[in-house]
Amino acid sequence: MKLRVVPVVVSVVASAVLLFGGWFAYQQWAVENPFQHKVSQMEGVKGVQTSITPNQVELNLDLAPDTDFAGLVRQIEADGKKLLGSRELKLTIKDQKSEKLEQVWQGALFPIAQAMENKQYTEITAALEQLESSEAGISAKADMDEKNVYITLTDGQVSKFIILPRTAQAIGVWPNA
Repeated sequence: MKLRVVPVVVSVVASAVLLFGGWFAYQQWAVENPFQHKVSQMEGVKGVQTSITPNQVELNLDLAPDTDFAGLVRQIEADGKKLLGSRELKLTIKDQKSEKLEQVWQGALFPIAQAMENKQYTEITAALEQLESSEAGISAKADMDEKNVYITLTDGQVSKFIILPRTAQAIGVWPNA
């Protein structure tokens, strides 16, 4: 029996196109688009872009200034659990440029980092209350869940959203001593 090369190659190419095209279509229409639509309808979300890989879901969010940030993250995780399965959720918040908020955050960073390091999370609230009393027009809010601490700094119509992981993150490479 002699196989013809052209029909075999055509059938292999057609099968590959159907298989990978079907997988791509499923990812787009059954997973990514419904999830992106659901997130874009949540309160406080002005814009969203998604990128879904087999191990991770990356969300680039543009949020309104007075968004309940921790509540939004919880809602995304709860509503997206069915669609996303066990993939890791990575959030990136579109930075709203404000020199004043950057300076305020730099000033509050040390006491907040110290509270995070010592696992004394109530000191974060105390640091933010002190920040509010010393900086006119700035409001600060902190919330926490089992994985992260969420901080929102607001100055009028501009907000800065910060996610601080409760588990220590390794930074750089340190030699073993």
